Amino acid sequence: MLNIMITGVGGQGTVLAAKVLAQAAETRNWRVRTAETIGMAQRGGSVVSHVRLANQDEPRIDAPLIARGEADLIIAFEPAEAVRCLGYLRPGGALVSATSSVQPVTAALSRDAYSSKPFLEYLRQTVPNCLLVDDTALIKQIGSPKALNVALLASAVAISDLGFTVEELRAAMHASVRSQFVALNDRAIDVAVAAISAFASR
Repeated sequence: MLNIMITGVGGQGTVLAAKVLAQAAETRNWRVRTAETIGMAQRGGSVVSHVRLANQDEPRIDAPLIARGEADLIIAFEPAEAVRCLGYLRPGGALVSATSSVQPVTAALSRDAYSSKPFLEYLRQTVPNCLLVDDTALIKQIGSPKALNVALLASAVAISDLGFTVEELRAAMHASVRSQFVALNDRAIDVAVAAISAFASR
């Protein structure tokens, strides 16, 4: 059984990312349970998607939510949200996180300085199996921030043993997004996989 948590803020495509991941698993005839916990309904609120996967030889999945300390993988589109969800990661679990912060409404209103640096340093010190993705560089190559969610999914699939391939993820994306966004998300997958390959070859 695999427990995967996807987290970000409103508007980053967290729920769509969970849908693509679930679609990829279903093509292998796996059992899938998903659920979302959503903070502020509008953009800027925390969004967490729980994706639980099991093959046909494993017990059925009863609870849709991942218990604390049981996530095998956390995919975070924002570093503060990664820190917020760390309590769900099991010992030895993996984390893939974007490095750019999204300023919360409270910080914007108070004009306080808001930086991702302390969150990233905490993640580096706390999670041995941690991949921090330079999302600014990815977005520059992709040409749009709208496909960052799929790019980070592809990064996670490329480095983790999730049981399916990047090409299976691509097929699931094709089945999940509107036709006008397929080419953009194809490019996002290609850019992410190339970045992972370049990192691994260092």
